[in-house]
Amino acid sequence: MRYWTAEMERADALLFGRVTYEMMESAWRKPATDTWPDWMDEWQIPFAETIDRAKKYVVSSTLSAVDWNAELVRGDFGQAVQRLKQESGEGLWVGGVTLPLALADLGLIDEYEFLVQPVLAGHGPTLLAGLRERIQLEPVDRREFRSGAVALRYRPTRVTA
Repeated sequence: MRYWTAEMERADALLFGRVTYEMMESAWRKPATDTWPDWMDEWQIPFAETIDRAKKYVVSSTLSAVDWNAELVRGDFGQAVQRLKQESGEGLWVGGVTLPLALADLGLIDEYEFLVQPVLAGHGPTLLAGLRERIQLEPVDRREFRSGAVALRYRPTRVTA
């Protein structure tokens, strides 16, 4: 949680699709009582506070409105993301399964970060399944955690003519 908290703190904004936005909001939005729920452990609060206050952009064709420090991205999301990327700052942090695939296909991801857990689930969505073209990556960073998880960061290799 400390690792993801730091990653989100360095981003200018978070970019989610509808499903991820709704999932994150239901888990991490601070209640109107201004008190975190009883199920939340003390070590989770810094993450919760960081994601709660972060600026968010939501790509959705079905939502009519968003809140929770969020702005709805409509129309050509590729052009919208390109505009967001051109704004000054550290960049956008993207989460989810469907949206990263679409952004990868458009060549709009500057860095990929994968957190490999020491668990075999045997089910669930396959990350970047259906990618139109192979994307060569070069390693940027690697971090191992006591839990056995490993965070791997890569950048796409730019092909020069």
